[in-house]
Amino acid sequence: MIHNTWTLNVGSKLEDRPTYVISSSFNKFPFPDLAKNNPLKSRIRELGEQLDAHRKRQQAAHPELTLTGMYNVLEKLRKAEPLNEKDKVIHDNGLVTLLKQIHDELDTAVLEAYGWQDLANATPLADRLAQGEDLSAEAKAKAEALEQEILKRLVALNHERAAEEAKGTIRWLRREYQDPEDKKGEERSVKSEQTELAGTETIQTSNSQLQTSATKQPWPETLPDQVAALRSLIPTTGTDADAIAPYFGKRTKKRLEDINQILTTLKNLGQL
Repeated sequence: MIHNTWTLNVGSKLEDRPTYVISSSFNKFPFPDLAKNNPLKSRIRELGEQLDAHRKRQQAAHPELTLTGMYNVLEKLRKAEPLNEKDKVIHDNGLVTLLKQIHDELDTAVLEAYGWQDLANATPLADRLAQGEDLSAEAKAKAEALEQEILKRLVALNHERAAEEAKGTIRWLRREYQDPEDKKGEERSVKSEQTELAGTETIQTSNSQLQTSATKQPWPETLPDQVAALRSLIPTTGTDADAIAPYFGKRTKKRLEDINQILTTLKNLGQL
């Protein structure tokens, strides 16, 4: 929910739908800084794996079940809205109450990782933000205030990290991926993608390895192979055609159009 709040506010939109833009949604997002042996790091990883396994297991058991359908029902649960007959089938097939529980536990662990336990209470964070869309003006005001507090803390942390990196201190998320030239884990003078969101002097980003160091591959000839290739990259790049295109060599207008067309189709089918 913390990352979701950030993404919905700093990302872009495709028509009226929010899109995940790696340059702002991921590269500038200040992740919590956890030591390698911190139990919370393992806990967050375990919950992420549980979440992925749960969704894949239920979709394998019910081929007609989509992530869009599951999360639409989850959103109704958070807003305490009644479920229609179709929703009830999705709820039962997707075990959406269990899906909600895993997400709530993950949100709690992430808040603790940031040291923001003061934002947690008896009601899950995601529920409080979702309930701001009901008819209660008081609930909406509280949800907006909570969202603004989360964003304020994230922007402040973004600025802190950018200032640190300007001095050479980089809090690597996945060093082996972000800095692949470093084979021995040695500290080197390399700038990171953690540029400031706004406010102070922007730090020049010379570490574009997130895209350029990836192994390039030929653009597949058939549509099914193109779809499969994009699916394999989306967990890393997000659904941003500009971020995906460099993995297939030269970024041309035609290539961007092809990628955008496939992404739009997958979204319309509820597969993204």
